[in-house]
Amino acid sequence: MKKKYIIGVDSGSQSTKVFIYDQEGNVVCGASEPLQPMMSRQHGYVEHPDDDLWDSLKVVLNKLMKEFKGDPKDIVGLGICSIRCCRVFMKKDGSLAEPIMSWMDVRAYDTYIDDENIGYTGSTSGYLTFRLTGEIKDTVANAYQWQFPSDLNTWEWSKDEEYFSRFNIPKEKLFELQLPGTILGYVHEQASLETGLPVGLPIVATANDKAVEALGCGLIENNVGLISLGTYITSMVFGEKNIETANNFFTNLSNLPFKYLYESAGIRRGMWHVTWYKNIIGDEYAKKASSENYAVEDYLAKEAQVLPPGSDGLMTIPDWLSPATQLYRKGVIIGFDERHTRGHIYRSILEGIALTLKNSYDAMCDELGIHPTKIIVSGGGSNSDLYMQMIADIYGVRTVRNVVNGAASLGSAISVAVATGVYPDYETAVKHMIKQRDEFTPNPEHHKAYEKFNVAYRQLPSLLENTLQTVYEALK
Repeated sequence: MKKKYIIGVDSGSQSTKVFIYDQEGNVVCGASEPLQPMMSRQHGYVEHPDDDLWDSLKVVLNKLMKEFKGDPKDIVGLGICSIRCCRVFMKKDGSLAEPIMSWMDVRAYDTYIDDENIGYTGSTSGYLTFRLTGEIKDTVANAYQWQFPSDLNTWEWSKDEEYFSRFNIPKEKLFELQLPGTILGYVHEQASLETGLPVGLPIVATANDKAVEALGCGLIENNVGLISLGTYITSMVFGEKNIETANNFFTNLSNLPFKYLYESAGIRRGMWHVTWYKNIIGDEYAKKASSENYAVEDYLAKEAQVLPPGSDGLMTIPDWLSPATQLYRKGVIIGFDERHTRGHIYRSILEGIALTLKNSYDAMCDELGIHPTKIIVSGGGSNSDLYMQMIADIYGVRTVRNVVNGAASLGSAISVAVATGVYPDYETAVKHMIKQRDEFTPNPEHHKAYEKFNVAYRQLPSLLENTLQTVYEALK
């Protein structure tokens, strides 16, 4: 049988990454392009400048098609995954009416104010679909209920007129919704000229970025957890129904139609905390690491891995980006003494991220009454053996990572495989296209040490809240 190829798009907050996979889930080639820095015209505004998401996608697709050595006729489709919770305003001709609002923009969640210059409002995946196909269509699984009048039970726009009216969005300005794993449209001639994609290539609906990542990790069963280590860090488990009243998680639409993901509270700016530390540690340290053939984070990991669980009492609260409704919140590093080194700070940052997320994950699982026996870890942070072992030790269960850990693009490709008939269903596609790389078993002594340490750690945010509020008010 002739080999088939699939394009998977992962359009994120910091870069656009696109890969071509074969039908077995092997990477054939890939390309990426960094996005421009976000712009902020005033406090609380966080926007993508110019037409950055589309421009970067064009650059990446051209790179990719030039690198691809196969026959473009053997590419069966492109799956498009883009950032969730952004807000796009388009003119009637489909061009941007204003810069795309990031998920970090306070206005992205405001009630819509009608404007005759705005023809459509929707998500980033809908906008990119339009640029490729000319269709005003989008995946229902990226139409969030706190931004748009979607119905998580029917997977359609809500038919409840009272509920619908709360959003103040005219129906004619909304995209037509389709289920994940269906064809949204086909690449038109202008998009082909701009991207290098073949005319007529099917563009396939996926879901929101976290749900696509979950699919690309193989999270399609109940007794498994997922930790997503990205710009936004969260944990998820798979579910069968929409749970509307939960205290410690929210229900997200899965990339599998009429299936769900339960998602815990997360960490804003996530693994960026590591980037921040790398950037301030200094050029001299970076040169020293390079002279010994280490990346900076690997050199730091070398120092951190010999230290005990709990970093000799150093504790970090990874809160470097406060929510718009709680601007007093700040990140904290506490517990310094003369023993502490660069390695201690690095380990403490990693521990702070893992412990914060574990406490949210445990609250979610306790409320659901489940106790997963395996955790999949995805994202760039999973490349670190130190962090994989640390997560296994903190959570106390076996922790695995897959061969492809940038899982959103693979999830996009799996959606294409189902939509175009390469595989009959998601379960079969996952079985053939996802491969486990390795796994880490908890160290029992370290797990016990972290359980004791966490008794103190989980109290920190509430203990410091009044102090942080007082400081915020004093400095306003």
